[in-house]
Amino acid sequence: MSTSAVVVDNLSKRFGDFQAVDAVSFRVEPGECFGLLGPNGAGKSTTIKMMTTLLRHDSGSVHIGSYDLRQQPNRIRERIGYVPQAISVDGALTGYENLLIMAKLFGLSKQERLERISSVLATLELEDAANRPAQTYSGGMVRRLEIGQAILHRPDVLFLDEPTVGLDPMARKSVWTHIANLRHEFGMSIIMTTHYMEEADSMCSTIAIMSKGKIAAMGNFAQLREQTGNPTASMDDIFTHFAGFFDHTQQGGMRDVARSRRTASRLG
Repeated sequence: MSTSAVVVDNLSKRFGDFQAVDAVSFRVEPGECFGLLGPNGAGKSTTIKMMTTLLRHDSGSVHIGSYDLRQQPNRIRERIGYVPQAISVDGALTGYENLLIMAKLFGLSKQERLERISSVLATLELEDAANRPAQTYSGGMVRRLEIGQAILHRPDVLFLDEPTVGLDPMARKSVWTHIANLRHEFGMSIIMTTHYMEEADSMCSTIAIMSKGKIAAMGNFAQLREQTGNPTASMDDIFTHFAGFFDHTQQGGMRDVARSRRTASRLG
């Protein structure tokens, strides 16, 4: 039996005549941060949505630990956390109330709720803001609160879809410092998408670059650089080399851009 935290094998999804994800395969090891990079419409978010049970896959398989995505989706939901691109907190509620609702949805007991919420607030440095409406939070604080919601049940795997879109450099750095701390404290695996090349380089031990629904290249930074044949290639150079030109008029391009802009505007 595989000891990998996540095993994806030939995962595919088609929308009409458009092949959004085409036979994607990769593994994520326990405690690893795995990055999915690619232009808008490359298939990153569709891949994440299938893996998190939000979208049914056409073919292939996904295993989270020992559980099969198609046969045991409820078991998988118990073992994953998901932070989407769009804002997922209620601005009218306090940070504590947002966490409390999520803890109840996860089925945590009253004692577990008290302990987990207190721990999350402390871990993500939101204790002083716990009783303030989330609509008063900065963009970085909102993202940290969303991460807090996703880890209340101590998932084995945390999915982050463009977690720092729209944040200023200081807020982005703060979010990633906290994510790194979570990996070390809880040993959870992380699968993330991002458009920030330096972010992927600094956070991810393995990077998969997607283009037109396929994985064009995969490896760590040194391996990807070697595959380009350019010994001085930067992360931007590597991305351009493998992702190439992408027609943003394809399905998903403009929609993804518009969603990112809306998210950026709401985060302030």
